[in-house]
Amino acid sequence: MNKKGNSFVDACVVVLVIAMLIAVVIKVMPVFIAKQQLDTYASELCRTAEISGNIGSNTTVKSEQLSQDTGLKPTIIWSKTGDIQLNQEFTVTLTTTVNIGLFGEFASFPITLTSKATGVSEVYHK
Repeated sequence: MNKKGNSFVDACVVVLVIAMLIAVVIKVMPVFIAKQQLDTYASELCRTAEISGNIGSNTTVKSEQLSQDTGLKPTIIWSKTGDIQLNQEFTVTLTTTVNIGLFGEFASFPITLTSKATGVSEVYHK
């Protein structure tokens, strides 16, 4: 039995499999990056509310700035609004959808990402 060229076919298959794995990693990695950005977004919004002692114009401005910086437009849900008294706890929950398109519109599906941050007001309101 003649096996000349058999290793060449094996090498081609290995290269094809490696190329497909790299393509999948390149398409899936942005979801992990978006999740990290969403976590940072929630933490920074929470910190802004802690420092200002209220959920209102300061957090709205910060949200717009973060949306511009990250390109994310999450749905933001606060557990409280308005002034938050010293040592009162509050929570912010962010939700967004990221699309994984493995091969363009074919095999494309949305993934919902959620991030939550909890903080405590640092301001005493008289």
